[in-house]
Amino acid sequence: MEWNQIPLGPLQTNCYVLSNENKACLIFDPGEESAKLSSFLKQKGLKPLAIVLTHAHFDHIGAVDDIREEFGIPVYIHEKEAEWLPDPALNGSHLFKVGKLIKAKPADHIITGEKELSIGEFTFTIFETPGHSPGSISLYFKDAELVVAGDALFNGSIGRTDLPGGNHQQLLDSIHAKLLTLPEETEVLPGHGPATTVGQEMDSNPFLNGF
Repeated sequence: MEWNQIPLGPLQTNCYVLSNENKACLIFDPGEESAKLSSFLKQKGLKPLAIVLTHAHFDHIGAVDDIREEFGIPVYIHEKEAEWLPDPALNGSHLFKVGKLIKAKPADHIITGEKELSIGEFTFTIFETPGHSPGSISLYFKDAELVVAGDALFNGSIGRTDLPGGNHQQLLDSIHAKLLTLPEETEVLPGHGPATTVGQEMDSNPFLNGF
């Protein structure tokens, strides 16, 4: 499996494209600049199967409708943020006023609980990792030794918790219970900034020391 990190939009939110040898791919958090993302997919000859959202803040969902419609693919989101997609007051686009208000169409599939999910040839484990937002999830691909962590865990930092529904202690609990229990070599693909590993964050992340 191959992954590509594509920073999109004014906040340079990381969109990830995970693809296999058959050119099938999953798209995670298409935050903005749908034309840029579409061009990348076509240049690589990739065949998108679905969009999976780690959470529904505006900077992670801005290109959802364009990409969904262009490639005719479904969207997955956690049940606790299903109502956020069409509501700028919930997804935060009315608050930050970065670009347009985001009013995406409802998701096609609602994720409930922690489970193993298969989409086409891809199988991964869903971890609920709230704290940055109530419906934040992380997607663990055991065979590929990587986890798409959204805005839960960053390289040397953690997600902000001062937005509606955020909870600092809950985020720390999520990180320690769900992410730091993964093998230390697991690559962590965060919503912003460079990738890291579980082991690196265990050793050097100042927000996790002394927990």
